[in-house]
Amino acid sequence: MKGLVCLLLLLETFVCVVQHQVDGGLNENEISQQLRSEDGRQNPPQTDTLRDEASTDSQQNYHLFFTDIHAALRELTATVTEQKVNIRELTATVTEQKTINRALETRLSEQQTFILEEINKKNDEISNLTLSQVELRKENRDREIAFSAGLMKSDSGNYIGPFTTEITLTYRNVFTNIGNAYNPVTGVFTAPLKGAYMFRISVIGVGPTPASAAIYKNGEHVVIAYAYQAKDHLNSSNGVVLILEVGDVVYVRLWSGSRIYDSNNNHNTFSGFLLFPLR
Repeated sequence: MKGLVCLLLLLETFVCVVQHQVDGGLNENEISQQLRSEDGRQNPPQTDTLRDEASTDSQQNYHLFFTDIHAALRELTATVTEQKVNIRELTATVTEQKTINRALETRLSEQQTFILEEINKKNDEISNLTLSQVELRKENRDREIAFSAGLMKSDSGNYIGPFTTEITLTYRNVFTNIGNAYNPVTGVFTAPLKGAYMFRISVIGVGPTPASAAIYKNGEHVVIAYAYQAKDHLNSSNGVVLILEVGDVVYVRLWSGSRIYDSNNNHNTFSGFLLFPLR
């Protein structure tokens, strides 16, 4: 583009110089008169026709020269105009592309922000899930409550009872005590959380003295396992599901006038476990 402008300026300058030289010099008539005068002195009169032809050729050459110059200038002007149009179009295209790029950058930034927010949400969810898992494990550990115990640790068989009053039986031979809610020293189970619990007892004795023991909750009689016959061994069992609050106690009492027999075979047992917690 700059080259075309420079060439156009050079051609205009050249045309101006040539025009100035033509305008500032002799006109065509003066040139013809001088030529005729000089030829009159040097040549015979028959040379006038040659001089007229030479003048005519010179004028034609001048006209052709200026015509070519103006045509070239018009072509250059058209080319410059076309290039300006192209430049305007390119400028508009560049501006449009910049607008598109800005829109894409904005979109990309929004997408990056969205992705980061989603990642943070997922991380929070994972953290919350991890905390929930920890709490659930702890809650599950709290729910792991079960025990089972036999009456005696002795290898030799022994009778317990009969007594004139009821007594609390202490099942000292502990088989299982998950959660440590059962106390083998006192024979009492204490509920660590609110829920539904299953309890079961078994008794064995020898007739004619009856064998009987009852499950108590907070001092109240709930169920009894009772057996009686005139002779030989006798046995019984019973179970119950209780709704306990935190701190409620469950234990087994031997009824007055009853007798039970136990040995290392663990005939008399007391067991319980949490079925499910309650809110």
